[in-house]
Amino acid sequence: MERLASFSNDPFDKPPCRGCSSYLTEPYVKCAECGPPPFLLCLQCFTRGFEYKKHQSDHTYEIMTSDFPVLDPNWTAQEEMALLEAVMDCGFGNWQDVANQMCTKSKEECEKHYMKHFINNPLFASTLLNLKQAEEAQHNETAIPFHPADDPPRPTFDSLLSRDMAGYMPARADFVEEFDNYAEWDLRDIDFVEDDSDILHALKIAVVDIYHSRLKERQRRKKIIRDHGLINLRKFQILERRYPKEVQDLYETMRRFARILGPVEHDKFIESHALEFELRREIKRLQEYRAAGITNFCCARTYDHLKKTRDEERLKRTMLSEVLQYIQDSSACQQWLSRQADIDSGLSPTVPVASNSGRRSAPPLNLTGLPGTEKLNEKEKELCQMVRLVPGAYLEYKAALVNECNKQGGLRLAQARALIKIDVNKTRKIYDFLIREGYITKA
Repeated sequence: MERLASFSNDPFDKPPCRGCSSYLTEPYVKCAECGPPPFLLCLQCFTRGFEYKKHQSDHTYEIMTSDFPVLDPNWTAQEEMALLEAVMDCGFGNWQDVANQMCTKSKEECEKHYMKHFINNPLFASTLLNLKQAEEAQHNETAIPFHPADDPPRPTFDSLLSRDMAGYMPARADFVEEFDNYAEWDLRDIDFVEDDSDILHALKIAVVDIYHSRLKERQRRKKIIRDHGLINLRKFQILERRYPKEVQDLYETMRRFARILGPVEHDKFIESHALEFELRREIKRLQEYRAAGITNFCCARTYDHLKKTRDEERLKRTMLSEVLQYIQDSSACQQWLSRQADIDSGLSPTVPVASNSGRRSAPPLNLTGLPGTEKLNEKEKELCQMVRLVPGAYLEYKAALVNECNKQGGLRLAQARALIKIDVNKTRKIYDFLIREGYITKA
């Protein structure tokens, strides 16, 4: 019975004969009853009836050869393996060199056979497709997979954003500084020599094992960062803003425990706490209705409307009392009127800055007819009026801050003041407004 033998052309890659110790050449004989290890004999020793220890000449045997077709009737298995080894040695496309190395086939035969059975073979193509689909299905359950954008964030070294991202540089897809960055220093002076004693050799092996454990910890931390989507921190922060303030604080606190849970389990844990917060808030609202004697939701809607009206009236009375304290200051009265107009129009009221020190505050800027006003929304118009900033200048400052924030991955107030060479108080108001509206993020 024929069996597949070693395919290498090099005789020294084949095992020696147990009888004469010469390197085996095909075909040769393998004892079917002895082994492991396999008991192999050349044809000369087999014909002489060589016996050794438990091996007897009447044992059943197998003939080992690769002289049989696999993919093509004109190509033996030995030639198939020789073709693959020649392509690996000479490179794909160098068919003349491949044919010279094989010595049994021409250039055209090698190219035609390889393209037909190893490149355009539908069996191999379907296998590769199944492997690719299985790999894609394996990564479908990741929390937030990272896909590099056209202009990835470039946090400055040692900035808050860089520390939050563990030193990851998205533009380079690498870490600027590895965890346990100097772990390799412990190995720089280690050299294994034959004169080492057993204790010294064991000590060096222990140092290498410690280094391997530190490398595993480094890879584990990288995997946690990638699995939880922390390297795309800005997108992660945008998703967090969906939650109430209390849940955002919980998210920030529990982030350090993300290494214990997987990404999906950690997200489910946060979602369950967000649901718990919503339920507690609804329970508290229902308890308030019950304490007020409300028994149905129709009365509850009336109660909410009246409560909102009372809160607005209380706010108006508070503002009026503040204005009456500075009745002699016309700017305080002007600010009260501005706030009252904002409340009536549904805008968030601005905080009055009343002063009786003799220095009058400038009235709000009139934006009528100024270029760029049509590009502003209502809140931006309100900001330009109170800060007394023309819309064109505001749009330039906003574009500069947003562009710098995108490059750095976040922006500090000191960086904003360095970019905008205007009054520091106006810069702070613009910076706080852009943070509040979500145009930029704080570094």
